Amino acid sequence: MHCQLPLQGTSQYDASISPSYRNSACGPTTVHVILQYLHDDKNIPAVNELYTMLGGTKIGLFKWRLIHNLRKLFPTWAIRDCTLKEAMQEIDEGRPVAMRFDRYFSLQWRDKKSAYAYHWVPLIGYEIHNDELLLIFHDNGGPHRDSKIRSTFYKDNKKVLRFVKIAPN
Repeated sequence: MHCQLPLQGTSQYDASISPSYRNSACGPTTVHVILQYLHDDKNIPAVNELYTMLGGTKIGLFKWRLIHNLRKLFPTWAIRDCTLKEAMQEIDEGRPVAMRFDRYFSLQWRDKKSAYAYHWVPLIGYEIHNDELLLIFHDNGGPHRDSKIRSTFYKDNKKVLRFVKIAPN
């Protein structure tokens, strides 16, 4: 089984993003990419504006803060924590999900299998590969690289993954 949304990623290191935000702009970049995909009105806030509106910090964007502040911007939308099963249902219904890798606040400091120590990405798909779940996401780029589609096995990341549903009502 394979499901992947045709979402266009953006690099958090894009020239349009403030240099002082770039290292910690993965959360606002993820939200921006998802909103661009979901929102009919293409006049959504830019990453720099989202960084401020959502409460971005030098150490990243806290999940509770993303949910709380994004609900202020889109009060009629369903914006909340969700399970892996709900995240997969969102993908099946054509909506990407904000996915966070977090070794630190999940108290998994020694976990070296996870794809990232701390990073927000747009989850855009999944695949069952040899009876194992493979998650497909945009990686939000690098200092001199555009965002690219990557994948990782859920089993190697399950202790550090959290999902946020962002869906219009």
